[in-house]
Amino acid sequence: MRILSAVGAMGAGAAVVVAGACPVQALSPEADLAYHGSVAMAAGVFDLRLTPRNHGPSAVTEATVRLRWSVPLADEQLLPGGCARSGERSVVCRTGELPADGLGSPVELTVRLREAPSEVTLEIDTVWGGGAVDRNHANDRQRVLALDTGDSYAF
Repeated sequence: MRILSAVGAMGAGAAVVVAGACPVQALSPEADLAYHGSVAMAAGVFDLRLTPRNHGPSAVTEATVRLRWSVPLADEQLLPGGCARSGERSVVCRTGELPADGLGSPVELTVRLREAPSEVTLEIDTVWGGGAVDRNHANDRQRVLALDTGDSYAF
């Protein structure tokens, strides 16, 4: 019985070594998500047009992008399907399917700010990448400054 216990312990130890040599990230698909679009703001109303892109190499079935403003949003918002309020200053939106080296469906929304500031910064980042590993965060994290002019600012 002691021999079986020792072999069982060695077998478990060997399994741990194998699992340790093969990190979970190596088993995950890899994608490179990016967001491009434009913003405009006038009199406390903020318009956003955003197109998600996946530079690949793997497709992503679904991802979630977070939009966070530097000022509070008005209490009541009319958000498009696939978007939900996630805090006083933030909204999260589904991207839909993102094929490898392809574009996703555009996200278009208008939010009302609690006040009418002269400028607002919008931060854009990926909250969930559909289980894919994104090693390049230079293009899925954006900061965009919009002035209260009604002009469109591209990112």
